[in-house]
Amino acid sequence: MKKIIALTLLWASFLSCSPDNDYPNYSYEVLPVASYEVPASFKLGETYTITLKYQKPTSCHGYQGIYYDKNLNVRTIGIQTVVDKDQICNQALPPITEVSFQFYVTNTGSYIFKFYKGKDANGVSIFEEKEIKVDN
Repeated sequence: MKKIIALTLLWASFLSCSPDNDYPNYSYEVLPVASYEVPASFKLGETYTITLKYQKPTSCHGYQGIYYDKNLNVRTIGIQTVVDKDQICNQALPPITEVSFQFYVTNTGSYIFKFYKGKDANGVSIFEEKEIKVDN
């Protein structure tokens, strides 16, 4: 009797294993900034709204946030998305989306914003740079 119970439990454990998993299948992707709006100049200690426009390549791309990296006075900016790989994606381009963030000026001199514009034919990232001076 013990052998039958043990074999039944062993058989049930094999049947319960499935190659399908229930975990979401997704990845992250940084999208290019199609256009942007920045002030002509900054004032020290002031906060400014920077507006970005971008295009999702498919309906499977969901907005995740703004990719923002700072190194001294250089700010690198792109659009962070999450891509759901378990959906059937609509390839028709959704409308252009607009997002913005607040930028607080903490340094004098100038800031260089590098807006991500995609990759070239060799897979090298392309950036559009915009220098904004800080008025005294």
